[in-house]
Amino acid sequence: MTLTAQCAIVGVGQTVYTRGTDRSTLELHLEACRRALDDAGLTVADVDGVIPSSLAQGTVEDFIVNLGLRDLAFSTSVQLGGASLIASVQNACMAISTGVASCVLIPAGRRGYSGERVSTGKAVTAASMATVREFEFPLGNIGAAQWFAQAAQRHMHEFGTTSEQLGHVAVNSRANANLNERALMYGKPMTLADHQNSRMITSPFRLFDCSLESDGAGALVIVSAERGRDLRKPPVLISGVGISHSDSPTSITQKPHVAGVPAIGVAARRALGMAGMHVTDADCLIIHEGFTWYVIAALEALGVVGMGEGGPYVEEGHIRLDGRTPVNPHGGALSEAHVSGMNHIIEGVRQLRDEVEPARQVDGCENILVVNEGNFFDGAVLSLRRAS
Repeated sequence: MTLTAQCAIVGVGQTVYTRGTDRSTLELHLEACRRALDDAGLTVADVDGVIPSSLAQGTVEDFIVNLGLRDLAFSTSVQLGGASLIASVQNACMAISTGVASCVLIPAGRRGYSGERVSTGKAVTAASMATVREFEFPLGNIGAAQWFAQAAQRHMHEFGTTSEQLGHVAVNSRANANLNERALMYGKPMTLADHQNSRMITSPFRLFDCSLESDGAGALVIVSAERGRDLRKPPVLISGVGISHSDSPTSITQKPHVAGVPAIGVAARRALGMAGMHVTDADCLIIHEGFTWYVIAALEALGVVGMGEGGPYVEEGHIRLDGRTPVNPHGGALSEAHVSGMNHIIEGVRQLRDEVEPARQVDGCENILVVNEGNFFDGAVLSLRRAS
């Protein structure tokens, strides 16, 4: 059995993205779920599967009680850090393709500004971080910015990658966000000089190298591709999906080579092989980026460029909307919002439905790759295709 184009995303929904909310994370998830079902033209009575977000510590009981779901046939919890969302899509496809469920709801998002805010030490700590908690926290290696900064620093040492090249990633995201009215940074343009003058957080990351601390949530509705043809909006086919756990999975400091993200390459080969595609067939890349350097690392892991060539590639403008490989046309986590990668999949769906603002619609967009990183360089890649 293959999952190729067996299932489709037929509904997407999101809350407003903010920096400040008095609503709970569950309330945000519930609103997003209702919006996604309405987008699909379905109701809670159609849902027989739910995959709550492990990053938000959600439970299936929360959704049964608050949405009024009845007789669920499928639920599970995925523990792959930031890559959990695409892994959840994979689980939904397996459940639907095997007849276990027929309509699966996937919420995700967080209160990254008002609740589980990383810079205040209130972020949710996953069980997979036990090793880091025991052996590295006491030495001050306590946050994602520090972990990824070490990898970026090594990349700069080995390949000559510069702070300005990281800045080009940030400037590209901000330019795209200024075409996107939903983005938190809409109306707030940024130059390379602004990036270079922003304060240092942890070398080499300046403030504008870091993703936003924001509040918000989104949700997906997945059904079989056949059923999707009869619903309200054009279905977006899930043509391939792959995940990969990294080696070593317990800490970035224990990896044999910290300047790359090989699990993304493995996950991409699985997803692209399933879809019968090459990475060059993708019309757009949507990369969930906690930090600017990760876009460069992902371009290299995907095989868009060779190892060490990502910095010059972004500096030459190839990731712009009019470039060879458009990246993050919504502004990404750097400039739209950081909601556990959910806005990245939603953007992929809307690009393939031609629902985004014309100024940032990728011309002739038929295939999109969405990339998620999780825990300590785990990887997940989702291939989406416009239905014919």
